[in-house]
Amino acid sequence: MGVERHGGCHCGRVRFTAKLTGELRPRRCNCSICSMKGTVMVDVPLEELTVTKGQDSLSVYTFNTGVAKHHFCQVCGIHCFHQTRSDPDKYGINVACLDGMSPYDWPEVPVSDGQHHSSDHGGVRRTAGMMRYLPQGD
Repeated sequence: MGVERHGGCHCGRVRFTAKLTGELRPRRCNCSICSMKGTVMVDVPLEELTVTKGQDSLSVYTFNTGVAKHHFCQVCGIHCFHQTRSDPDKYGINVACLDGMSPYDWPEVPVSDGQHHSSDHGGVRRTAGMMRYLPQGD
């Protein structure tokens, strides 16, 4: 059983639904593309994400091994989700694209060591560090 969440890009041309199950485990990554896009992600199995609007507005970017497929809106440029290299049967969803959610919902978010990707280092998954958000208050 899971909770169905709706989401989309900034301009609204792309919309999707995702069934989130279990405890959400936010994460970031320090690989070259994740460092540049700076998103906090949660993972879902591929079959639990459905694009409901704007499939034709999505572009896919791949590089290096071509396993990870980064889906972004061609109009506003927002990265919505990507098929992960570590677990190609999952999408990493940009939590900022999920309605009612924010990357600031968690005070700490672990950062995966994508610069030393597990697929390139004998399957060993490492953590590069922890991102912290400390709200200032009112």
